[in-house]
Amino acid sequence: MSVRIRRRFASENDVTLFHGDCLNLLGTIPSRAARLLITSPPYNIGKRYERRCTLREYLENQQAVIDECVRIVRPGGSICWQVGNTVGNAGEVGPLDLLVHPLFAKHEARHGLRLRNRIVWHFEHGLHCTRRFSGRYETILWYTKGDNYLFNLDAVRVPQKYPGKRAYKGPRKGEYSGNPNGKNPGDVWIFPNVKCNHVEKTKHPCQFPVELPERLILALSRRNDLVVDPFLGVGSTAVAAAMLGRRVAGADVVKEYLEIAKQRIRQAVNGSLPIRPRTKPIYVPKPGTSLTARRADVGARRMVRSK
Repeated sequence: MSVRIRRRFASENDVTLFHGDCLNLLGTIPSRAARLLITSPPYNIGKRYERRCTLREYLENQQAVIDECVRIVRPGGSICWQVGNTVGNAGEVGPLDLLVHPLFAKHEARHGLRLRNRIVWHFEHGLHCTRRFSGRYETILWYTKGDNYLFNLDAVRVPQKYPGKRAYKGPRKGEYSGNPNGKNPGDVWIFPNVKCNHVEKTKHPCQFPVELPERLILALSRRNDLVVDPFLGVGSTAVAAAMLGRRVAGADVVKEYLEIAKQRIRQAVNGSLPIRPRTKPIYVPKPGTSLTARRADVGARRMVRSK
């Protein structure tokens, strides 16, 4: 299967990878052209792909990008803004989701922009802090443009915790109580971040896993819809979109990252890209391993101490 990757945006492109400021890409996309926008902007912490600036300057820059993102998303479409924290003087943490929400709220009256979920992405690994608790989550702000929006829950259901559970009273007594297609995944998502031993790891220092945009794309778009990522990085959003039959456009200021994205997209389309499957459990220890034996031993010792 072939995929058309172009440098300049055109509506017929399968993939657009633009090298430069995302505002220059967004300016070429017609109003209401995109069904879905997914991105993780810079956190203003001095990474290779950003210029460290004052918080006021950072939020002004973000406002300009957000204004363009709202413009290009169609009514009934969605914006998903994935952020963590910015870190100021003396290690003071600034939660970016709280700081950028007012920038989106400015579009509520004119464009009907609504915050539908504040999704918490929890992961177990990262840098260990010595003077505060280690950060182990980031957030995704999901906004819709209007109240008549696309949401395909069945595409992202997860297995029931108790699949054989039955109602014990009422008119449905004895019947299975859970949806046979699975349950709503909720607003706390637990899957690994991309660290050194992750199968998807590239040179990007803050890469997010493909399964994050994959779930959003399945729930919030249809085949052949346009998905946009203004801060594309090494292309996790583009990889997920291409695998799921969506058109995608993205930008980045680091040309090396776009070259990696291009390679990953081509591999994803032909089925050779290593990715962590969306349905794979986080970790399931095998019975009889030293880990499970140790857990059993620790549990037994705790029971003895509690007596």
